[in-house]
Amino acid sequence: MSTTPSTRLDTFPNPAPHRDFHIHMEIPEFTCLCPKTGQPDFATLLLDYIPEATCIELKSLKLYIWSFRDVGCFHEDVTNRILDELAAATRPRYMRLTARFYVRGGIYTTVVAEHRQEGWTPAPAVDLGAFPHQKTGTDHVF
Repeated sequence: MSTTPSTRLDTFPNPAPHRDFHIHMEIPEFTCLCPKTGQPDFATLLLDYIPEATCIELKSLKLYIWSFRDVGCFHEDVTNRILDELAAATRPRYMRLTARFYVRGGIYTTVVAEHRQEGWTPAPAVDLGAFPHQKTGTDHVF
């Protein structure tokens, strides 16, 4: 079992390529370095995607995310870079990466980047109502 960071992204076949389905991942331990000060930046990454032929393998995603720990990156650059590399590896119908960086100098930064497969459009949303314990109006990703 590998215990070192890696830039390799592994995939596996989509188990249901005949339908659009939404995969949501929360990565609460993302770190990189500020390219100006060298101090650590911390973020929670929210990855949402609709796969085409392949899905991202979780262990390789964890090691890939870990590979940024000692890399100096601006928030906007690292968010777009991760999205581009994940989209290149999986070629999804749709992918959105939201990077919510923790406060630095009194400022929270959130960067949202999206990828859409050419010609793909989402099916219309179906509102089935919310259960009493669920939030309303904020759960739809598309």
